[in-house]
Amino acid sequence: MKHLLMMTAASFAVTATSAFAGGIERSSQSAMVLFEKGNHLELTFSHVTPSVSGVGFAVTPGQASGNMAKSYSQVGFAYKHQFSDRLSAAIIYDTPYGANVLYPTSTYFNSGAEAEISSSSLTGLLKYTLPSNVSVYGGVRYQRMDANASIPAVGNYTINTNTDAATGYVVGAAYEKPEIALRVALTYNSSIDHTVTTSETIGGGAAVDNNLGFTTPESLNLEFQSGVNKNTLVFGSIRYVKWKQFDLRPAVYLGATGESIVSYSNNVTTYNIGVGRKINDTWSAALTLGYEKSNGGFAANLGPTDGNLSVGLGGSYTKGNMKITAGVKYIDIGDTQTTLSVLPAGVAAANFNNNHAIGVGFKVAYSF
Repeated sequence: MKHLLMMTAASFAVTATSAFAGGIERSSQSAMVLFEKGNHLELTFSHVTPSVSGVGFAVTPGQASGNMAKSYSQVGFAYKHQFSDRLSAAIIYDTPYGANVLYPTSTYFNSGAEAEISSSSLTGLLKYTLPSNVSVYGGVRYQRMDANASIPAVGNYTINTNTDAATGYVVGAAYEKPEIALRVALTYNSSIDHTVTTSETIGGGAAVDNNLGFTTPESLNLEFQSGVNKNTLVFGSIRYVKWKQFDLRPAVYLGATGESIVSYSNNVTTYNIGVGRKINDTWSAALTLGYEKSNGGFAANLGPTDGNLSVGLGGSYTKGNMKITAGVKYIDIGDTQTTLSVLPAGVAAANFNNNHAIGVGFKVAYSF
């Protein structure tokens, strides 16, 4: 049992690098730290290097966009405290959403466009375990977000926002069978409503200030694991996110283009499956596969991706109460097309094909 749980940590180090999951997601919002044994502290670091480029079709035909997705790094931590055999709590810090877009200067129609979305969240959870091996858990999430963008092709449009803080909630339940390392957990993360103050300019005019409301989406996580034998563990997850709820429609940009600056026409389900293997009392390894369906249709020019396939490798080293895990993931990003409001319906502005990202993750954990 102890070694099987050690191997799940290796898999989490790989899946922590959730580059180009649906929408602007950068965290799976997992609550599974609640199931670590005893008191548990962990620190995580990940770095993602994407390569996302396209070629103009109906607009600036044949002109290459260059790589428009910037590399990024993020850190996180979690602490779980065991109060008694039945009651435990956790606090989790992560960056659930983000975007780092910069189109290089070129002859491509979106040359020089850039956008950044930043977020951070702090989640507090309580878990109570019933005598029947069923546990229930829940808590509150405090989330901060801000954004800025510059789009030269739309009359040198710019937008900046303040940072807004808002709260949501988390509820979940799980069933465990410790003798075979079985766990099935279902977690619901609520949507969170934000309102930011925006400052927009266009065409060299004066800044226009407005309030902008938007919602980060609700989601469901189904996470599971089961021992195959004393040295092998199978694990996985299904994550469903209502990305249709996310729609950024700043007033000046909407008036100029008739469009949202970022929105999504499809909800997204992401699947991960993996196997962990104990090598010896110190080392274990894990292999993961991931899939996210391509939905078709047009993608946003600030987010020209649609679905993905991924493969990840992770390893874990345990010495006493210390556990160090590391992983690498390769993501094959789905092909897509973008369009513009000035084009006839159904006509593509650009094609984005053969793109990918590489993510690395690192975790240090200490149990006591």
